[in-house]
Amino acid sequence: MSSRVFNFSAGPAVLPVKVLKQAQEAVLELPGVGASILEISHRSPAFDEVLSDATSMVSELLGVPSGYTILFLQGGSSLQFSMVPMNLLRDSGKTADYLLTGSWGKKALTEAKRQGETNVVWDGKSENYSRIPAADEFTWSKDAAYAHITSNETIQGIEFATDPDSGSVPLVCDASSDFLSRPVDVGRYGLIYACAQKNAGIAGCTVVIIRDDLLERVPQNLPSMLDYRLQASGGSRYNTPPVFGVYVMMLVGRWLRDDVGGLEAMAKLNREKAKLLYDVLDANPDFYRGHAHPASRSVMNVTWRLPSEELEAEFVKAAKARKLTDLKGHRSVGGIRASIYNAMPREGVEALRDLMLEFQKQHGG
Repeated sequence: MSSRVFNFSAGPAVLPVKVLKQAQEAVLELPGVGASILEISHRSPAFDEVLSDATSMVSELLGVPSGYTILFLQGGSSLQFSMVPMNLLRDSGKTADYLLTGSWGKKALTEAKRQGETNVVWDGKSENYSRIPAADEFTWSKDAAYAHITSNETIQGIEFATDPDSGSVPLVCDASSDFLSRPVDVGRYGLIYACAQKNAGIAGCTVVIIRDDLLERVPQNLPSMLDYRLQASGGSRYNTPPVFGVYVMMLVGRWLRDDVGGLEAMAKLNREKAKLLYDVLDANPDFYRGHAHPASRSVMNVTWRLPSEELEAEFVKAAKARKLTDLKGHRSVGGIRASIYNAMPREGVEALRDLMLEFQKQHGG
């Protein structure tokens, strides 16, 4: 595996090598089945077992309480931006609250506006989405259909450090870029959704964890594929689900449980990796300008700027020469972004840290 790079892509992102090898074997022949995971029926006993195991992995790792349903869908979080308000806001006679901390929250709001009335309780635009607001800076509506947050903004590199409190209003969370990276008190949420291709698997599979009482609020006559209640009643198999994506998520879940030791252990490792990079930013604030306020820093996506775009391009080039790839910031904000998800090994982050230190000495003046 010596030719593999350290892949800092924001997604699709790095996967554990053990998972890749298991998936590679299953593409040829799923153990005990005699056919590829790409060939088996989504209604076969083999996939019954895969789906059950994947569901159990999510439930066990997150400690999902009773009274919740776990769905495996398609369309990514971008489709959930529409499905959430279609199912929970449309025809409700209520308003949906949105707390905007970055680019993905803004996109979610845009889709919600197509389905009903919305209310922005806080918007970090004036501060270039560089921090998470304190609890006393906003107030949720008392009778909102739901309150929506984005737990980790991948582009800006800011993250909720704790689970917020929305009182009796169902809290809905786009957890795409920190899903399964740390423990979460699922019981505080009405609905959590996440695309898999950051920490939990591959592109094409989306997880939804929804409280069962919210299923009863789904209006009639929604398009079948976009109806949570119908998807739940069909056990995520109203149509052919993302079979391979569910399988890979099952493997990642096993890796997190058996190799890492669960989400507490994973969170500790992730914090240690992030600290390696943030320590460099803090020690060299005139050269490396971190985007996020320290209290709001993402453990998953470390973002910063250099003194000029020319130096940023040179940094990315120097990194690639060391097999450190996909460090260019999102096209909407520029700069550098290191996505250090679960499967990014510490040695990859150490190699990036070393480059940062050397680059600063060479160009910092």
